[in-house]
Amino acid sequence: MCSTRLPKLIAFDLDYTLWDLWIDTHVDGPLHRKAQRVNEVLDRNDHPISFYRDVADIFHKIRAHRFADEGDAEDKVVIAVCSRTHAPDLARQCLNLLLVPPPHNSEAETAPPTAAITFFDELEIYPGNAFFDDERRNGEVEKLGVTFIHVPTGLNHKIFEDGLERWQKRRSDS
Repeated sequence: MCSTRLPKLIAFDLDYTLWDLWIDTHVDGPLHRKAQRVNEVLDRNDHPISFYRDVADIFHKIRAHRFADEGDAEDKVVIAVCSRTHAPDLARQCLNLLLVPPPHNSEAETAPPTAAITFFDELEIYPGNAFFDDERRNGEVEKLGVTFIHVPTGLNHKIFEDGLERWQKRRSDS
């Protein structure tokens, strides 16, 4: 990763940020997984749902950083999701069923899907956070001190690294 420090909390929107669909309009529950297939969940009609190609690797990088120094609470990083979806139970089910490919399963902590501004407002630890989302309107979290990173075509390594650089720059400018 480009920086030695990461935000204390890295939040991700779900739809068109981590996967290429709207969970509340493109998916019919219940969801299921075939055996131990990684990064694939099927809906009732056997339509696949999976993370974008780089998402699992990005989660692994965060996890590796998060656990690199178990003793330093300052370096702990929480991974969270927040979404305006009208199907939060389906989103949670999908997140619980998706197996992240090796090297290790991510131990991501998830927050309940909600509007971005509400999610961060309730946390009250704004300046240490970063939020990746495909919807520019959610950039309103910047007025809380959160670094907003626009994800126009799905999360990938370049967007993630550029987002971390933007977060670092905002921290050093303040």
